[in-house]
Amino acid sequence: MTSANDLHLYERRDDYIPRVAAVHDLCGYGKCSLGVAIPVLSAAGCDVCPVPTGLFSSHTAFPGWYMHDTTSIMEDYTNAWKGIGVEIDAVYSGFLGAPEQVDRIRDLYETYPNALRVVDPVMADHGKVYPTYTPELCDAMAELAAGADILTPNLTEAAIILGEPIGDDWCGTDISDAEAARMIDALVAKGAKHVVLKGIQREGESVIRNFVGGVDCDMFKAANEYLPYMLHGTGDLYCSCLMAAVMAGRSLRDAVVFAGDFTHDAMIVSAKQPDFKNRGVSFEPLLGKVAQLLG
Repeated sequence: MTSANDLHLYERRDDYIPRVAAVHDLCGYGKCSLGVAIPVLSAAGCDVCPVPTGLFSSHTAFPGWYMHDTTSIMEDYTNAWKGIGVEIDAVYSGFLGAPEQVDRIRDLYETYPNALRVVDPVMADHGKVYPTYTPELCDAMAELAAGADILTPNLTEAAIILGEPIGDDWCGTDISDAEAARMIDALVAKGAKHVVLKGIQREGESVIRNFVGGVDCDMFKAANEYLPYMLHGTGDLYCSCLMAAVMAGRSLRDAVVFAGDFTHDAMIVSAKQPDFKNRGVSFEPLLGKVAQLLG
């Protein structure tokens, strides 16, 4: 078994700037998705090539949000890249707007077979599916997750991918180490190579844990102080920071620790902003820490 401290999933070469296809929605207000992925990955010296899966006026916790589904343009959009010789080193997908968008991501995988595949299966949390996600889209996301080099579900998303029940009987985030290991092993058995299971928070404890395991990789856990408030975009920030560290050539263990520390620190910055629980996670003053990954 390989230690996660020795596992490097991307080799950064000299002055080469890697290109990342970021397949996420674009949200006008309430920082998340591409609004997080583009600045974070750019700070890590990546050339971010966005593929918008939808256009939102704001995140969906606001009343009266507007969404424009971009499914109909995605095939022509990515096909046009072929005509100009675009090369992609990683495909990083998040929120999707329709089941057909999974086919477009598969198209990218086929066009760029050597690209690292990072799937953040953004579809649910705390036992509830997001309002734009149909059962068909959840099923399609589960199929996409099976082909990931790095898969980053929270507990609700992991249960959906595994076909396990959520809803009224949802157990919450208080699970044992053994149960976390079981879920990771089950996700690996479905085809994901490396899994970061996020957000285990046990009653009476002041820490939040993320568990990591994968093919021929020892399982380990990383912990951060639990902050007693929820912010929109923290999942996007966590995965973007993890990927930024991976694309900077850091080990999987270092990437997981960096992502947890950065997200924790950004939540503290956020709490100092007006209306912070609605406006989304504030990470901008900390982007210098991402740039230091290249040092």
